[in-house]
Amino acid sequence: MLPSYDLFIHPMHLVELRRDVWSDEPVPGKLTHEKKKYNIEIVYRGSHIREFEKRSYHIVFYKPRTFYGVNEIHVNSEFKDVSLIRNKLSLDFFQDIGTLAPKSQHVLLTINGKFHGVYLQLESVDEQFLRHRHLPKGCIHYAVDDDANFSLLSDLDQDVKESLSAGFELKCGDAQSEGYLIDFMYKVNTISRADYEKEIVKYVDVDNYLKWLVGIVCTQNFDGFVHNYALYRNSETGLFYIIPWDYDATWGRDIQGRVLEHDYIRIQGYNTLSARLLDVPAFRKQYAALMRRVLDEQFTAAYMKPKVEQLHALLRPYVQKDPYMKDRIDTFDQEQGVILQYIENRNRFLRERLTELD
Repeated sequence: MLPSYDLFIHPMHLVELRRDVWSDEPVPGKLTHEKKKYNIEIVYRGSHIREFEKRSYHIVFYKPRTFYGVNEIHVNSEFKDVSLIRNKLSLDFFQDIGTLAPKSQHVLLTINGKFHGVYLQLESVDEQFLRHRHLPKGCIHYAVDDDANFSLLSDLDQDVKESLSAGFELKCGDAQSEGYLIDFMYKVNTISRADYEKEIVKYVDVDNYLKWLVGIVCTQNFDGFVHNYALYRNSETGLFYIIPWDYDATWGRDIQGRVLEHDYIRIQGYNTLSARLLDVPAFRKQYAALMRRVLDEQFTAAYMKPKVEQLHALLRPYVQKDPYMKDRIDTFDQEQGVILQYIENRNRFLRERLTELD
């Protein structure tokens, strides 16, 4: 049984919301769940997904201010993923291999009495994210565009960035937070090759980063190397951690839902930090060992098949009633095979490329 969220947005505010899908100004509304009402603010979320017929939402709670221990949730339509499970499958996979990742669950959404179908609720990466995991307080930066590429150069025009914090949006922190981020990005790019192994560990948790790199290389979220992630700086250690976010374009599909071939992304991945870490023999050896273990244990059709089948079986009765999905039920059913075949092909490809890390 999926949780059900009933939204009410006054028709006047609904018109305001729909007038400009690119506006980040929220409108007031109410959310009812298990007979309890919450006053909320709601706005469309995402970039290219805002123009989809089935839109995604960012919901903030203000009376009461918390909803099952959080202040806000993201409710994704997953419109281009006909399986509806790739995002959750990815985030759960990252957790399985030991990387910090948001929790997610599928929910049913009704707006002003009209059933809008199956959505994916994503946990926000914020202060509550840290508290629920008993992590020290720290600043969190969201990578919101391609300039969050760990480089001194803009990914948008290949010119020198005006600021090394370009591409990031501060989610939580203080007056020093931007300075920490700028210093980190500067060090990523300017520490000498000879000193990289001993110096970079003062700024980034290398084990966390390499596990994330394994995860993104396996799932093939092409955009995720330069955005679709959050950076958390642990205030006690001073180290940055990378956290994946929004992984629907994975497991053999791109952001438009088209087939993404299993050999599209190389085993080394991309971005400046990945390249510089893998240039260090000790880190490259560590990455190879992590990759080999995941290819043996988690990134296998045998390991993932029960997870895929369980999610498919859970969603199927609701997909048949989803106004945006019910006419694509045959495709929805076929996506199990697409995902599992992708895993087999990608696993074999990565095993063949392990020698490149020697």
